[in-house]
Amino acid sequence: MVRNSAVSRISAASGSSALSGRTIATGLVVCALVATLAALLLPVQLFGESAAAATNTVAYDDDGGGTVNTRYGPLTPMDRDFVRKVRLAGLWEMPAGRQAQERGTTAAVRTAGNHLVAGHTELDRRSIEAGRALGIQLANQPTPEQQSWLAQLSAAQGDDFAPVFAKLLRRAHGKVFGLVALVRDQTQNSMVRALANRANSVVLDHITVLEKTGRVDFHTLHNN
Repeated sequence: MVRNSAVSRISAASGSSALSGRTIATGLVVCALVATLAALLLPVQLFGESAAAATNTVAYDDDGGGTVNTRYGPLTPMDRDFVRKVRLAGLWEMPAGRQAQERGTTAAVRTAGNHLVAGHTELDRRSIEAGRALGIQLANQPTPEQQSWLAQLSAAQGDDFAPVFAKLLRRAHGKVFGLVALVRDQTQNSMVRALANRANSVVLDHITVLEKTGRVDFHTLHNN
């Protein structure tokens, strides 16, 4: 009887231990699943918030024309503004690039000028084609602000040219880069999308070569 009681107690203890082990194992599995789900959802939530914040900070000019249907898909005010801004960019950045080609005192500055002229020659042609196909009226001269930037470049002499060139052009490309990404993400117009695809590559290339001049002051880059 004593031995049977001892066996019973051992069996009960073993059963309790096994049950406790299964409970712990189940708890660990549940915790692991919760942790995995949180790891998956948190980046999505943060990315969504970041994307929304980025969208809210990118500005475009609304011409009040609403969305119109074209053979290439819907054309929104943002789409039209983007095509106009690509054209405007070329109207001052090509002359700026030519100044860098002629007046740059280092190979890096002259290389940046080469890239600006080549890239905006292509984008200018594409923006004109898009404007004609989509019925978008485009500018034929730089804005007063852009003309003032060209005047600053013309006034810079000798070694003063490179830092003025790098600051003005790098700042301008940084501002338009966000609009290019937003248009590429949201446009439903195939012609505008194609222009945004190419503009994305060209603008990134220009940002890169401008930074390689070594004259971009990142501390004052986003100051007015």
